[in-house]
Amino acid sequence: MNRYRKIMNGAAIWGSYYRHNPDKFAKDYLHLDLRIFQKILLVMMFWSTIFVLIACRGLGKTYLSAVYCVIRCILYPGTKICIASGTRGQAINVLEKIILELKPKSPELRAEINEKESKINGTNAQIVFNNTSVIKVVTASDSSRGNRCNVLLLDEYRLISKDTIDTVLRKFLTLRRMPTYSLLSDKERKREYAKEKNLTLYLTSAFFKDHWSYMKCVDTYNAMIRDGKKQFVCGFPYQLSIEEGLLDPEAVADEMAESDFSEIKWSMEMDAMWYGSEDDAFFDFTSVSKNRRIKYPMLPDNLSNKVGNAKNVKIQPKQNGEVRILSADIALMSSRKHNNDATALFVNQLMPTKAGRYSNNIVYADSCEGLRTDDQALLIRKMYDEYQCDYIVLDCAGVGLGVYDCLAREIIDPESGEIYPALSCCNNSEMALRCTVAGADKVIWAIKATAQFNSDCAVLLREAFKSGRIRLLATEYDAETALKEIRGYSSLSLAEQSQFMSPYANTTLLIDELTKLQHEESSGKIKIFEKSGMRKDRYSSLSYNYYVATQIENKLQRRNNLNGGSSDLFIIKPPSTNRKAVSGLGGKTKHSSWRSISL
Repeated sequence: MNRYRKIMNGAAIWGSYYRHNPDKFAKDYLHLDLRIFQKILLVMMFWSTIFVLIACRGLGKTYLSAVYCVIRCILYPGTKICIASGTRGQAINVLEKIILELKPKSPELRAEINEKESKINGTNAQIVFNNTSVIKVVTASDSSRGNRCNVLLLDEYRLISKDTIDTVLRKFLTLRRMPTYSLLSDKERKREYAKEKNLTLYLTSAFFKDHWSYMKCVDTYNAMIRDGKKQFVCGFPYQLSIEEGLLDPEAVADEMAESDFSEIKWSMEMDAMWYGSEDDAFFDFTSVSKNRRIKYPMLPDNLSNKVGNAKNVKIQPKQNGEVRILSADIALMSSRKHNNDATALFVNQLMPTKAGRYSNNIVYADSCEGLRTDDQALLIRKMYDEYQCDYIVLDCAGVGLGVYDCLAREIIDPESGEIYPALSCCNNSEMALRCTVAGADKVIWAIKATAQFNSDCAVLLREAFKSGRIRLLATEYDAETALKEIRGYSSLSLAEQSQFMSPYANTTLLIDELTKLQHEESSGKIKIFEKSGMRKDRYSSLSYNYYVATQIENKLQRRNNLNGGSSDLFIIKPPSTNRKAVSGLGGKTKHSSWRSISL
């Protein structure tokens, strides 16, 4: 009896020691040589009731999650852990790390796992321990209602909807771990149960600041700095992964040198930085980003042909009342020498609404660098025809004047030999005179901006974003899912897929540019300017585009009001086509074929 008591006392001492030092348990029991940052995170996982980790790609958060789950299940018998993620396959990765990486290294761990009850497949994925602890993968949806756990692990939690977490997953935590404590009274047991809190672990890479996952970080940070709250949040960038040998610096350099490299995605996924606007930005990130609601772009024929002219991405025929505007802010120098010089192109699809106004849908975005004046004119002229545009908005100050002069003459495509007729200006008589071709369509809005004009454009565009009158293409993350739904897209080469992603990426760059612009107010005017080394060509193109869209809308509304005013006075009913017989005198019938006029 004394020997049994000594053994149990020793087990209690070691159990208490390892519960307070899980990093030591990982070394002694699992035979793992963890890095210092992993040891710190592991300790904080055991200390916290809410733990949030913002990790760069390649940091090994899934591996660390596996280590935590194993240690928790061994040191706390009867523990129930539920793992959820944006996709079920991603959540299963944690179990695969346990089976394929941790289990082979530790005979002690192999002895802890109940092989008969443990299974990993698409419908049932769980690891059962001999001490009745369980690690189970659940689907992040309503179908998982009814599960209960002591620990909820949310991997890539930004991919799970907040509503699902609040109404389904967090409800799992109503179960407390209740060891038998056979030597304690009922009152003492309840006191011991109350000491052990259920906990939630949130792990993800960074995302946009307007997403709910960012506010979770902020709320956890505010709770962490207050006394009495056992909550913890931290973020680690890719430099730590390189320093610890988890990431190859040459692979990082190669990725950053790729032509389609996105600084914004890199900042979020590798720098662990949440992306959004600064506090004093003229264009608030939240008000702009909320308008990213267009699922598919209208792609040029040479791209849509590659997926069989799928209806989702091909250029659609114009609908009744629809107006399309192509805008271009012109630059000639390549950005390799002048980082703030690039030609920005946007196609705005104005669609009439039931309220009698127009919604602005930016269905295509592109940019080009280093093209000659005639090449840019040809590109714009071809886009004008291909997208069935009604107007071209062109910045005709400075180098843009040369592009206008090219458009004001016939243009011959040197590759196809096709001749494009000249176009003329519709809003400036002096610019119209520069076109010497008689009968040229007057469709070019020549922009020669003044301080007041630029101020008006800036205010109009900001209000349009706030009111939701401009809709932009969705994020690249949403695009990856949407484009895979198109038959034939997955079989395209990576280069071709990047062309499909380009309008989404240019939209993201537009938002990045907008939210980084600086402004100053003087004499009632707003002056917008870029930081040193930054650009504002996308902003200029879009602001001019939207300004012209408002002018066109006002003109159409005035025309409709005039037509509507006369029709309100006289309502003329067309002849009846039913020709229903109406009883007449003497039993004869008379067909109705009259027209009524009413005030």
